[in-house]
Amino acid sequence: MKFNKWTYGLVAVGAVSLTSAVRADETTMNAVQTALSTTTISGYVSASANWQISRSGDNAQYSPAGAIPYQGGKQDGFNLDVVKLSISKPQDESPWASGYQVDLLFGPDAVGYNPSANANHVTDNNGTGYTYNNSGSDFAIKQAYIALRTPIGNGIDWKIGVFDTIIGYETFDAGSNPNYTRSWGNAVEPTEHTGVLATYKVCDMFTVSAGIANTLTAGINNRNNYHNGGNGSSYFGSKTFMGLATITAPSNCGWAAGSTLYAGMVYGFGGNSFGTQEGNQVNYYAGATLNTPWKPFTVGAAFDYVQNLGGGGDGTGTGLSSHADVTVFGLYATIKATDKLSFSARGEYAEINNKNVGSDNSIELTGTMEYDLWANVISRLEVRYDHVISGTGAGDIGYFTPNGGYVGGGSLVLNPTSVERSALGVYANLIYKF
Repeated sequence: MKFNKWTYGLVAVGAVSLTSAVRADETTMNAVQTALSTTTISGYVSASANWQISRSGDNAQYSPAGAIPYQGGKQDGFNLDVVKLSISKPQDESPWASGYQVDLLFGPDAVGYNPSANANHVTDNNGTGYTYNNSGSDFAIKQAYIALRTPIGNGIDWKIGVFDTIIGYETFDAGSNPNYTRSWGNAVEPTEHTGVLATYKVCDMFTVSAGIANTLTAGINNRNNYHNGGNGSSYFGSKTFMGLATITAPSNCGWAAGSTLYAGMVYGFGGNSFGTQEGNQVNYYAGATLNTPWKPFTVGAAFDYVQNLGGGGDGTGTGLSSHADVTVFGLYATIKATDKLSFSARGEYAEINNKNVGSDNSIELTGTMEYDLWANVISRLEVRYDHVISGTGAGDIGYFTPNGGYVGGGSLVLNPTSVERSALGVYANLIYKF
């Protein structure tokens, strides 16, 4: 056993005994070892290849492929998507349990998930918006929260800090989704929030969640600076509110056991427009994952409705933007042919109505084959087709950023005389999980 010189000095003058010093040191080591023994480290590395058949190279950005979430700039080449590192201490079953979760992202997709990853600080522009000081970083915090439990009823579980949004069929982690590329529904949903989230399990069948956060859009420690109290600070009441109800079929439901229904909403600050509605946005979501009598076959459905008044009233713009509505329907199906081989399909219909510049209607079809040849590796080959059915040339789904916020203009200029209205792409994806 080794001690520092101060411990030896205290022993020499009789202030402490060597035995007590040994016990204190062992107590400290035991506490550290206990903490480390309950700490979990996990994550993944995701790489991909992207080949645009219909329109290649830089021109792909002028087709629907240019607005696929997290695929901008990846056309016709090999890509590192993202590296995720998770460090956590899960809660135990005790009434006053505690823990934490930290998810770190490295790579290009980090900024698509959390735009504050690409900023040193946020500057308020005299109440007319905020801007990021761009630092070009490829690092982001995906989640970082303290997990607590209070023994009220069946127990309320709390997340305090930065946490993933509560709505959506798909997640940022591509390996947890049936397809590699993200859906349009995923594109119009929030990604993360800074705030407090409470979850209560009413029974094995029914769970509810409710939370309050700074903003609907991503960005750690962002504020709603349009409804402010001066000097760029926002009133505490100008926050984002969210709720989710989950119903899970119990084990006595036969083949339907484990099927889940979701319904939720997020309402709060969602854009940089200034006007009567101060840029607030509401996201409604309903989804389902359903087992079938044929065990290898599962299906799912998702519905997203997003409304952003963009600082104006119904049908009245402010000069910056106007009332916009987005509706996205999605259907999913997966067949697990063997332990290693599976096939997944997704179809979507998306419609955006902007009462200042017009509307667009789009469809998306995706087919994915997954064959897990190596241990801990997800390997997938995917074909995706996007098509703009009709539009005014003013924009489409790109009105909404991948982190859920309204940006006042489309990422596509759908003029049929100068751009493609369809995109066909082939994607390959490898993910190593650890």
